[in-house]
Amino acid sequence: MKYLVIFNKDENGTIWVEVPDLPGCFSSGDTIDEAKKNVVEAIELHIEGLREEGRPIPAPETQADFVMVA
Repeated sequence: MKYLVIFNKDENGTIWVEVPDLPGCFSSGDTIDEAKKNVVEAIELHIEGLREEGRPIPAPETQADFVMVA
């Protein structure tokens, strides 16, 4: 599965990552590469937990794009 992840940098420079299609699933890292690695692990653990609880796995549906503004 391919989930959209959103990267945000806080005031300390930490990269925070959220997964819109998996509420409650998030991670962080000191760099984008570290944050990507960590969020993959977070997604895997999140899905594993949902399976163990017998809950459905949300399908990846969120999309993103860029728009130009003047």
